[in-house]
Amino acid sequence: MIHDHKSNFLSSILIILVMLGVLILNPANIAIAASSTPTAYKQRVIHSPDGIGKYYMEREIAQVMGHIGAGWLERLNREAEEQPSKIVGMLNLKPNDVVADIGAGTGYMSFRLAPLLTEGKVFAVDIQPEMLDIIEFFKQEKNITNVEPVLATLTNPNLPFASIDLALMVDAYHELEYPQEVMQGIVKALKPGGRVALVEYRGENPFIMIKRLHKMTQKQVRKEMQAAGLVWRETKNLLPQQHLMIFEKQA
Repeated sequence: MIHDHKSNFLSSILIILVMLGVLILNPANIAIAASSTPTAYKQRVIHSPDGIGKYYMEREIAQVMGHIGAGWLERLNREAEEQPSKIVGMLNLKPNDVVADIGAGTGYMSFRLAPLLTEGKVFAVDIQPEMLDIIEFFKQEKNITNVEPVLATLTNPNLPFASIDLALMVDAYHELEYPQEVMQGIVKALKPGGRVALVEYRGENPFIMIKRLHKMTQKQVRKEMQAAGLVWRETKNLLPQQHLMIFEKQA
């Protein structure tokens, strides 16, 4: 009897091992394992208090300024500090251009672009509904009709395919929690030959009194935009503290 129980036990173990072998060697399972790719991001426990502990291409992503900071975006001395009107002038916009203001916030830049786009429009893109409510308020107050608020997600700007001539990000890119996915969405939304303009505080300059994670070097920006499939065209250093970098989607 003991021998029979032992034989039955060994037979059961053998059957289980065979079944496991079939599952492991199943071509479908092998295909799933082969198709999985490592994440573009790294998470670190020890990190800057100004960041989220998530790294992309060795850069720690900065914390997002929430809608409670809307007043800072609309501060009276912003023109003197950053000269945003000069940014608008350097973009070489055409009247029929369609521009996506990514991370639009209160629409500060959107409403400065809109009057130049007499036959075009601005998609004011943000992930915070509260910011879009502010944009709607300003639309009514300023009587501007060619600014269209767009609610994005952390991974998707929610822009139509091949719909925009320019994507503008002013002090916003470094806060994107999923920069790889967002840039993929932006590139898809660009028309052939469309451009991306990034305005970031100059990370090369330690004397610019902005927190380190809220600045970016040209080298880092170019590396990340190249990974998105964009080609660098020029960098304009005509602003007091920021650089304006222009990239292009190849036609």
